[in-house]
Amino acid sequence: MKRCYDRFRLKKFTALVALSVAVFTGSPASSEAQGNTADQLAGKLVITGASTLAPLIAEIGKRFESLHPTVRVNVQSGGSSRGVADARQGLADIGMVSRAMKEDERDLSAFPVARDGVCPILHQENPVQALTDEQIVAIYTGKITNWKGVGGTDAPITVVNKAEGRSTLEVFLQYFKLKNAEIKAQVVIGDNEQGVKTVAGNRNAIGYVSIGTAEYDATHGVFIKLLPVGGVAASTESVRKGAFPLSRPLHIVTRTAPSGLTKAFIEYAQSKAVHDLIREQYFVPLAN
Repeated sequence: MKRCYDRFRLKKFTALVALSVAVFTGSPASSEAQGNTADQLAGKLVITGASTLAPLIAEIGKRFESLHPTVRVNVQSGGSSRGVADARQGLADIGMVSRAMKEDERDLSAFPVARDGVCPILHQENPVQALTDEQIVAIYTGKITNWKGVGGTDAPITVVNKAEGRSTLEVFLQYFKLKNAEIKAQVVIGDNEQGVKTVAGNRNAIGYVSIGTAEYDATHGVFIKLLPVGGVAASTESVRKGAFPLSRPLHIVTRTAPSGLTKAFIEYAQSKAVHDLIREQYFVPLAN
């Protein structure tokens, strides 16, 4: 299973690893001074934050570099909270936030680049095909601890939850009207790939991750399946139609109004020129 998982994820993360090789020291904003026009762009961009967005932004960064050979884009994940904090503190030129912006984040300039959803996932061999919202709440709060309680086999449920600071956790808690303190989890994971890998390796596990990540993996041989939410199939198409209840905007953010290299990259990330990359990552492009 590990070999299958690693083989299919290698291509997706090659760009992310390659773009993260550069060592970051000092204030990234100073790199912008080297180029201020579209024809003279040069320097380095440091982009940190949501793991949901990181592979997509890495791919956009790779293409942006091909258009501007003297530009380097360094993408690092770590969660939406890191993206917000790093942008505010000047530790990153751009932060990545995979959710709607909060009231107390109005000091940041936010730029949507795509839409995504969040869905529960099970191992492909789990016979359960759907769960009601009430059943999911009961599982995550420890009221249902065995799969036979929801029509499955007689086996204990392994509950996989997201770590604090992850937008996927916030979206999940908000929709199901839960507090993180109420969750009774056996496993706590960070990024979406950890969640997918955990569920793919445990027939009795349940987790929740980005639809984009889950749909990509499920169609590339990873042993997971996506569960519907509220009777709506978990798919990129459902998100595109506006039918999926757990959908969310994916943002990149800056501390101040962007200029120079940062502005050029943001405009490129919001352009139709990257819609093919957005679709390849199983996200939904924004109309523009």
